[in-house]
Amino acid sequence: MNKEPIYQLVAVDKEFDGPSEVVKVLRNVDLTIEQGESLAVLGASGSGKTTLLHLLGTLDTASAGDILLNGVNLNSLGNKQRAELRNQEIGFVFQFHHLLPEFSTLENVAMPALIAGIGRTEGVKLAKEALDMVGLAHRLEHKVTTLSGGERQRAAIARAILLRPKVLLADEPTGNLDEETGSMIGDLLVSLNNELGMTFVVVTHNPDLAGMMHRRVELRSGELYAH
Repeated sequence: MNKEPIYQLVAVDKEFDGPSEVVKVLRNVDLTIEQGESLAVLGASGSGKTTLLHLLGTLDTASAGDILLNGVNLNSLGNKQRAELRNQEIGFVFQFHHLLPEFSTLENVAMPALIAGIGRTEGVKLAKEALDMVGLAHRLEHKVTTLSGGERQRAAIARAILLRPKVLLADEPTGNLDEETGSMIGDLLVSLNNELGMTFVVVTHNPDLAGMMHRRVELRSGELYAH
């Protein structure tokens, strides 16, 4: 594994204005994530896990501290620059797959390529390759409404890896699945991490999924602890 860090978080705070007071969700978080590493972030509901993932994914900005992605301080970027970085270097998988029901599996997976301005022919080629990697080559033309829950999540993973981002961020990727299907998704994430060398950060309540990752940390009331 390449030991160069892809993420460096230094004294990161995140707070929101509540109805009567400021709510501090993350407190003085220091974290280094290496290129190619898989990291599980554990914690109870409300501990700040999803907020941390949103900061890593440039979907939100820190209230204090620094977040560096490949040496670039995300605090120094404007909204357009963050959006470009997100499209080029970060893939997302959520608990709910967010696939569009009116389109086929192939069309759903190809969408990030089309949004990025890649031609349809090349986008479809990339989508077929990604679907093959997640074991869905036989379901290309099926409407996503005909897929099982596990198949839909695999399609969502294929969409996330389509453009070979440097980072894949997953928020409770097995949270909506039964135990057996969740285990299969965990195995898939491990194999993709090994095969692609992509950095994986997985927020989860699932101890079995967390145990598949290289490293585990835990958030407790916004503070980060090694596991």
